[in-house]
Amino acid sequence: MNLQPTLENDSVMLVPLQHNDFEQLFAVASDPLVWEQHPNKDRYKRGVFQTFFQGAMESKGAFRIIEKKTGETAGSTRFYDYNSGTGSVFIGYTFYARKFWGSKLNPQVKKLMLDYIFLFVDTVYFHVGKNNIRSQRAMEKLGAKRVNELNVAYFGEPQKLNVVFEITKQNYQL
Repeated sequence: MNLQPTLENDSVMLVPLQHNDFEQLFAVASDPLVWEQHPNKDRYKRGVFQTFFQGAMESKGAFRIIEKKTGETAGSTRFYDYNSGTGSVFIGYTFYARKFWGSKLNPQVKKLMLDYIFLFVDTVYFHVGKNNIRSQRAMEKLGAKRVNELNVAYFGEPQKLNVVFEITKQNYQL
C-alpha cells in the first residue's frame, strides 16, 4: 500500500507533498483565520508551520491539494498512523485556504482518499479538535461517527483534546 499516491478527479488533485511545496503551502497557512478553531491556533506563524510541515514530510502520507481549474494550492491533508494489525488509518491534518471553505472541495478530497484507502483498510479515523465545530460538522456530513474523545499531541506540539470520528468500510457510501 502506498500512503502517498497521486489522486484526482475532474476538479481536484492530491499530489505527494514535496520539500519545495513549503512556500506555496505557507501562503495558505499564514492566514490566522484558517486556524481559529483548531487546537493549535498559532500555525499561521512561520516557525510553528515549519514544525507542522516537517511532520507532514516525515509522515510520508501528506498531500498538497490542487484545484485543477486554476492550478492553485488549496491546502493540504494526509494519511497517518497506519496500523496493519487493526486494518486502520487516520486522515487528517487537513486545512484549506478560506476561499475554498464551504465549497465542494473538502468532500471531493475526502471521497478520493476514502475510495483509495478502503482498498487496503477497514476503518478510517479522524482527529478533530474538541472546539473545531466547523470540522466536526464536515465529518458528520461525510457520514463519520463520533466514537471517542482523547488528548492528542500533534507532531512537535503539546497535547490538546480531540474528538475521534470513525468511518468503516462496511458503512462507507461510495
